Amino acid sequence: MYTPYPSDRSREIGERVEAFVRNVVVPYENDPRCTSHGPAQALVQELRARAREAGVMTPHILDDGTHLTQRETAAVLKRSGLSPLGPIAVNTMAPDEGNMFLLGKVGTPGQKAKYLDRLVSGHARSAFFMTEPATEGGAGSDPSMLQTTAVRQDGHWVIKGRKMFITGADGAEVGIVMARSNTGEKIQATMFLVALPHPAIRIERVLDTIDSSMPGGHAQIVIDNLIVPDEDVLGQAHEGFRYAQVRLAPARLSHCMRWFGAAVRANEIATAYAVKRQAFGKALIDHEGVGFMLADNQIDLQQAALMIDWCADVLDAGSQATTESSMAKVAVSDALFRVADRCVQIMGGTGVSRDTVVEQVFREVRAFRIYDGPTEVHKWSLAKKIKRDAMQGATHG
Repeated sequence: MYTPYPSDRSREIGERVEAFVRNVVVPYENDPRCTSHGPAQALVQELRARAREAGVMTPHILDDGTHLTQRETAAVLKRSGLSPLGPIAVNTMAPDEGNMFLLGKVGTPGQKAKYLDRLVSGHARSAFFMTEPATEGGAGSDPSMLQTTAVRQDGHWVIKGRKMFITGADGAEVGIVMARSNTGEKIQATMFLVALPHPAIRIERVLDTIDSSMPGGHAQIVIDNLIVPDEDVLGQAHEGFRYAQVRLAPARLSHCMRWFGAAVRANEIATAYAVKRQAFGKALIDHEGVGFMLADNQIDLQQAALMIDWCADVLDAGSQATTESSMAKVAVSDALFRVADRCVQIMGGTGVSRDTVVEQVFREVRAFRIYDGPTEVHKWSLAKKIKRDAMQGATHG
């Protein structure tokens, strides 16, 4: 179901990660510490301790601090996703994976020592404070609607605003806050690093959502006169939108990698069920209605795997891959949702129960079609580019 390993080192790491997730992590899926707002911190710590023992902690970042290529990362993160708890255990989960990538690219040596090292070691979690309440006209898929403000005064910054759907904020120790920082008409943003918890950042509530795999869930936040020194500005002031693009495509693609693994696992369970379960005198898989669904799953999974690797290759070639990652996000999230939906259907009552992880994979992949940009926003963006390119072509022709 996977495409071939792109290198010997990715094979060695990927095989160890897969063995760890299947043999060590999967038995934890029924642990009572898995709550509706994600696995409890005690469970996260226990899983990560076992990952350290197995030598698979943060496997996409090497001992010298360098990253695997995106194509190699895909090979590893697909396997980390074989359980919803896998990315949490081996520290390839969102938002930490994207935050580590951004800090590694933009952070100063001092910021890396203060914030990044604890994330890479898996001893701390992080949160990315960007999305704002839609009811208040705040930023979501359109970051230009950013309403949280950062005003520089007396040698530091004062940040005020509200945030929404902030994944992992409850229990995070590192925060990246994005705020509007300009005083003119042109909207500019700055990113700020914050040690958490902080008295000026208050969790109003943790939302009840369809998904349940992220530690800390998704929180509604009030930021009330948060004071940040210049040394904790991430990168340059007023460059937040540019840095968001540095993080965006790789983080978007790593979601595809992880949930691909989950869909593979759901398909394995549904296939085993269809082979074993008898109805109307034969195995379910021998009924065309079921056998064809499994065939469609195989097709969707293979296409998704190739789409992920294609986009990874574009990133490895040095492109920001904005268009390619939008295409991959749409194609992969929609394909994986079809796979998960068929798995539930094949398994009938068992598929909607929590006797297997299939029900959770269905919920998680449904949510995946929204976060990191809904399918429709990506298609709208792609359509704008298609129009722009066509008009340029007409002018040149």
